[in-house]
Amino acid sequence: MTSVSAVDTASLDRAVAELRAGAGTWAATPLAERTALLERTLPRIAERAAAMVADAAAAKGFAADSPWAAEDWIGAPWALAQGISAQLHVLRRIAAGRPPVDPRSVHERDGRAVVDVFPATAWDALLQNGTTAQVWTTPGTTARQVLDRAAGEYRGRAGRPAVALVLGAGNVGAITPLDVLHKLYAEGQTVIAKMNPVNDYLRPHFAHVFAEFVDRGWVRFVDGGADVGGHLAAHDDVDTIHVTGSERTHDAIVWGTDERADERRRADTPLNDKPFTSELGGVTPCIVAPGDWSAADFRYQAEHIVTSKMNNSGHNCVASQILVLPRDWDGGDRLLGEIRRVLRELPPRADYYPGAGDRLDAVLAAYPRAEALGDGTCRLLVPDLTAEDDLLLTDEVFGSALGVVRLPGADADAFLREAVSFANDRLPGTLGATLIVDPRTERAHRAAVDSAVAELRYGTVGVNAWCAIGFLLGYTPWGAHPGHTRQDIGSGIGFVHNAYLLEDIEKTVLRAPFAPAPRGLFTGSPSLAPRPPYFVTNRTALTTLERLTRFTAAPSVAKLPGLLASALRG
Repeated sequence: MTSVSAVDTASLDRAVAELRAGAGTWAATPLAERTALLERTLPRIAERAAAMVADAAAAKGFAADSPWAAEDWIGAPWALAQGISAQLHVLRRIAAGRPPVDPRSVHERDGRAVVDVFPATAWDALLQNGTTAQVWTTPGTTARQVLDRAAGEYRGRAGRPAVALVLGAGNVGAITPLDVLHKLYAEGQTVIAKMNPVNDYLRPHFAHVFAEFVDRGWVRFVDGGADVGGHLAAHDDVDTIHVTGSERTHDAIVWGTDERADERRRADTPLNDKPFTSELGGVTPCIVAPGDWSAADFRYQAEHIVTSKMNNSGHNCVASQILVLPRDWDGGDRLLGEIRRVLRELPPRADYYPGAGDRLDAVLAAYPRAEALGDGTCRLLVPDLTAEDDLLLTDEVFGSALGVVRLPGADADAFLREAVSFANDRLPGTLGATLIVDPRTERAHRAAVDSAVAELRYGTVGVNAWCAIGFLLGYTPWGAHPGHTRQDIGSGIGFVHNAYLLEDIEKTVLRAPFAPAPRGLFTGSPSLAPRPPYFVTNRTALTTLERLTRFTAAPSVAKLPGLLASALRG
């Protein structure tokens, strides 16, 4: 759909009218029925999972059995099944008369409440062993307030019936349906979801998963470009908006695109003043603390860093764009050498997202000595950024380019202070940041590491875990660090996913083992976790993630041997 013709406008208006008519019935749908409806989506995901992956692979230019297709198993059917399973876990707690959040998981520390949200189940603890997540609330929030305010939609504080517009993202398949899930179950709103033209091939699959919601007038999926989105955003019967995309999209809707847009922004007189939440990306840092690493550590963390860049060819809102290294660490060059080797060894693929070629050409023009470690102009490494206005420090590339910044610091304490200041004050965006620190260094510099985690102004901080994992777990709220406004939108406003339906959120802190099993047992990061299946270097990722998806959609002890055998061979 390339233009909003009269027929198309009529069709869109009819869809909104149907959702308006259904808003009251959805708001009145009891918890037991909402839970049953959601349970019935899981087998529908399993039915369409392989087709989702095949369609995504074809659109990106590789086969469904390519190792690269593993990213589409984790980024579409598994993430959706995991998000729905997480929401079901909390709804079942409420239905059983228990608080949505286990009081034993809520603690007060340093003037705020901290909530242990992952692992939430025994399956989580087994299948993602060693990975943990906490939600840090805003300073001054008490444990009692967390417990009282969680899941207001189901505890006497439901919102009024409303129609939400979700403007979908084109890069990761699960983004749009997970945003639909949030609007339905966290906010109690019916939803019209406009697919992004880049991945609108997924619309039939999502319509199948949400078929009962569609049939009862609670969800509609539509195709179209910016004109369709603009029509729906301005529609009188659309009450709220959520967008995953770019700052430009948000500003075009809120302030307009004419010559008076800047004047409206300065005066805070928006064209569209509907409640508006958003997730808009930024320039994402990966900070590496100095330490005494083994050869295996260098190789493993190089694979980790390359994964955070090359998953989805870098077309992720939290793809690592700036690698922050200690200038005085003798391991910096060795780590870069391993990163180069991993990049060269990966199978070929293209940067498929529209405009990626132009953005990578701009990187090459700005840095003529950039190293191209893949076919053509993809997999660019720029080893030493120094100027304050360097392109990679100011603009989200949204492609396979990685810049390196080296900062001073005589020891880990001094370096981490420099790195946190640099990330907070120099890099645009507050969505996610990754910190890599070995266990020995963390023990020796505990206060400095704790301070870095506390002071990083990002919605998700991953410690030895790529921050994007926070998008996938369902229990972990996903969004920018609080503080943005519609006049300075940055990485956006609000949180989605958030299965516990928490309020007063500041950030999620993820932690994962520094080294995989069994080596982690001897390096201070014990766990049963092998190399993560989302690593781009994992040899069995395709099989493991397919089996994990089918397990998540319908858990069974009988499925465990095959799943674990594949995971251990990765």
